Amino acid sequence: MKNPEQNRSCSLILSEQTFPIIEQITAGMPGGFFIYHADGEEKLIYANQSLIKMYGCENLEEFQELTGYVFPGLVHPDDLEEAEQSIKQQIFAGNNNLDYIEYRIIRKDGSIRWIEDYGHFVHTDSYGDIFYVFVEDATEKKNKAIDDARTVRLAQERLEALKHETATLKLMHEILQAGMWTMEFDRRGEITNVYWSQEFRAIIGYQDEQDFPNVLSSWTDLIHPQDRDQVLEEYYAVMKDDTGQNLCDVEYRLLTKDQEYRWFRTTGKIFRREDGTPITYVGMFIDITQRKDADEMIMTQHQFLEEALIEAQEASQAKTDFLNNMSHDIRTPMNAIIGFTNLALTHLDNRELVQDYLNKIAASSGNLLNLVNDVLDMGRIESGKVVIEEQPCSLSQILLDLQNTIQADLQVKNLHFRLDDHALIHPYIICDQSHLNQVLLNVLGNALKFTPAGGSVSLTITEQPGDKVNTAIYRFCIRDTGIGMEPEFLEHIFEPFERERTSTISGMQGAGLGLPITRNLTELMNGQITAESQKGCGSTFTFTFPFYFTQAAEHQDAPEISGAWDFRGRYLLLVEDNELNQEIALSILEDEGCIVDVASNGAEAVEMVRRSADNPYDLILMDIQMPVMDGIEATKAIRALENPDLSRLPIVAVTANALEEDRQRTLSAGMNAHLGKPIDVDKLFSTLQNILQNT
Repeated sequence: MKNPEQNRSCSLILSEQTFPIIEQITAGMPGGFFIYHADGEEKLIYANQSLIKMYGCENLEEFQELTGYVFPGLVHPDDLEEAEQSIKQQIFAGNNNLDYIEYRIIRKDGSIRWIEDYGHFVHTDSYGDIFYVFVEDATEKKNKAIDDARTVRLAQERLEALKHETATLKLMHEILQAGMWTMEFDRRGEITNVYWSQEFRAIIGYQDEQDFPNVLSSWTDLIHPQDRDQVLEEYYAVMKDDTGQNLCDVEYRLLTKDQEYRWFRTTGKIFRREDGTPITYVGMFIDITQRKDADEMIMTQHQFLEEALIEAQEASQAKTDFLNNMSHDIRTPMNAIIGFTNLALTHLDNRELVQDYLNKIAASSGNLLNLVNDVLDMGRIESGKVVIEEQPCSLSQILLDLQNTIQADLQVKNLHFRLDDHALIHPYIICDQSHLNQVLLNVLGNALKFTPAGGSVSLTITEQPGDKVNTAIYRFCIRDTGIGMEPEFLEHIFEPFERERTSTISGMQGAGLGLPITRNLTELMNGQITAESQKGCGSTFTFTFPFYFTQAAEHQDAPEISGAWDFRGRYLLLVEDNELNQEIALSILEDEGCIVDVASNGAEAVEMVRRSADNPYDLILMDIQMPVMDGIEATKAIRALENPDLSRLPIVAVTANALEEDRQRTLSAGMNAHLGKPIDVDKLFSTLQNILQNT
């Protein structure tokens, strides 16, 4: 390498007489060390035994034959140009004359090894411009990097950035001066002299001896408290080893003058008298902060990968548990539906028995539908798609509707129900009526289910002033005299698919989603829910909600449709691709006197509407998911017809897409209403009558 034109930091006296000293110092180094001319030939001046062994050679003669005893002979031919260019660039950058490179070497046996090269450019009186170089075998590090490509890529990017911003690992600047420390001892083993080189001081930000005195405490006082014991233990272990073979090699954090802890590596060796007493303790001092940062990054990435693996395994197990639970909970009502259907087919001549089977099929179908709705609700909650829509409503009406809803179950099980709302001061509130009703009904339903015949269930409402103007804290307390719960189960009652063992034994069915949904909805409405229970003594669920209240005049109930519906002669278009669903809908509609045409897809429906100009339909029942053209596109096409009598036809979505976002999508497309499958007959005809009366 050509001698770089730059300011040299120092000038050393280096001669053949100093080589024995250098040889003594470098003999015990864990890595290789060599010196070479910084000229065009780049001939080596000195190489220690560790370097010779690193190249697989037994002696200096073999090493000279293998390498030509020149720096280019040490480097793999494919890496030489890049290595020398990198050294030159780093020297010209002026980063304390310190350079760092990685390259491959070819050993005597032909094997390839990776090494890390730390070099220092300096001028000497005897040899002119030279390089001091310390090398370490980095093959294992490289192999590890290959094994984890993703992690190493990030680490290498980090290291590469660091190399362009600051000098990489600050190795000892020079063997005799830069980055060197020495300690001298008397025959009693007492320290008589401590020497820190100027370069040693400079690495940690100090200027001179006055700034950083030549005493041991200058160094020990700066060691990180968490590292001090380990460092001193290593130091004294070498001191007590009278064989002189135990090398000091320790990594630790040191406080710099800038009050920053940085990582350093100290290596040293004791030179002893014939009687084993120490003479001199000589060592090197290297800044390894950047390497530590890279190692930490690698460890972090490994930890990230391990955590990701654990999360993936947990997610997989959760998925398996969910599917197992769902399989059980779906198969239970399906078994009843299929079983009672088969029984009904074999007893068609027994009207009473068939009717009983049909009632049980209807009940099991309802349970299956509730399960599907619970799963959909849970999915919407977890995905953040549930929207709380607050509006004025009557709490008294909500309670009355609840009582009417559970009346049939109360009568079947001969349960006593008590509603106590005497403490209610402001019955008109602003809340999400639908979700409040769902929360209360979920818990009331459980109370009815798990309370034996002849027992009692109560719902008590109290009201306390709220923290804000026109607000109150409404407390709903639902108590039952049911079977109660064990304390162990009570702790997990709001977790999905949690069911007490005794619920199965007692014959009680449920998916275990009702209470988790209840808790999530309660929290979405800024409420809280608690549960108390004792085995055999019933359960108590308590809700608290902060609601704004209004005056009665501000509250408007939804308009009610009075009188029985009459659809005789109404001309309807049913758009449905499923033949079974067609048959069901046709039967329901025709039983009420409707005249019904059927289209099997959206495109067919648009054409039938276009041809009906002389006798337009009164209303269209539109499925959504269909071949050729779906219900959304069909609705848009109908709304785009030029004939206003056709483009304004009422369109009602009747679809299995029953989520709130599905409803919004159908209404945005121009439909007048949205009904979910399976069809609720009463809701269907009340919706149709309301639309037809207002068109």
